[in-house]
Amino acid sequence: MDGHRPIALEGLKTYPLRSRKSKVSVADAARAWKRGGSLAQLLDSLPNILAARDLRAVVARIVEARRAGRPVVMGIGGHVIKVGLSPLLVDLMERGVLTALAMNGSGIIHDFELALVGHTSEEVEEVLGEGAFGMAEETGRILNEAIAAGARDGLGLGEAVGRRLAAMDLPHAEMSLLLAGHRLGVPVTVHVALGADIIHMHPAVDGAAVGAASHRDFLRFAGVIAALEGGVYLNVGSAVIMPEVFVKALSLVRNLGHEVRRFTTVNLDFIQHYRPRVNVVQRPTQQGGEGYALTGHHEIMLPLLCAAVLEALP
Repeated sequence: MDGHRPIALEGLKTYPLRSRKSKVSVADAARAWKRGGSLAQLLDSLPNILAARDLRAVVARIVEARRAGRPVVMGIGGHVIKVGLSPLLVDLMERGVLTALAMNGSGIIHDFELALVGHTSEEVEEVLGEGAFGMAEETGRILNEAIAAGARDGLGLGEAVGRRLAAMDLPHAEMSLLLAGHRLGVPVTVHVALGADIIHMHPAVDGAAVGAASHRDFLRFAGVIAALEGGVYLNVGSAVIMPEVFVKALSLVRNLGHEVRRFTTVNLDFIQHYRPRVNVVQRPTQQGGEGYALTGHHEIMLPLLCAAVLEALP
């Protein structure tokens, strides 16, 4: 039988290389760095390929949104604060670039501790065995008092904590995103999973107050998303909570008749998880928007993104 003979190559059809459509061109290649160059020159020297091309596109969408007076909204996990990036986000808020900020429950803890004592993020392995993890007195008491008082006054959780911080003499007030939002009138909302944060173990916790205040923030966040047409939403460092909150808020406002179809979403994280990929990048943008995934460490990628945006804005 002839079934196992090597196939003959005579008669194979080929075409000229020059006629082929290719994904990479010398025009897209990086340019070698020249000592003493500017940040703008560094950004311009990046290759116009894959993530570098996407970074340029994200920067362009943010700049276009702000020039058109459209929102730029960021949802973050606590890790963004823990790696020292709060000053960058405060700066964007002060410049009017970042128009709203949302965070999960851990965000208020790291924000508060940095502003009060200048450090945060305990060594869990060293204290969990003796049951001391999460038992810092000031963190649990002051934050829970702020939330309970805010809930009684009809405030959202972020606004409640921001109000309390504004009444305190904080040695590192410049580090607080919640205080900056309170000072500037920028919405800062907090979206809590009860039992997930250390302050839920403190005797001062009022679960009903936490739930009520966080739900008010969900409605406030939905109000922000209702105006997202032509804007940008960035999810930075939240693998579950903020992607879920975002997709629910988007469904809610569309159900109520708000036109939110053409906008840009971005997920920036050092691992691309399922929920940010589908609930931020893919599903929300299927009807006319654009979705981007940028992978890298927050402490490198977010400063680069912020600097690139500020270089491009007037």
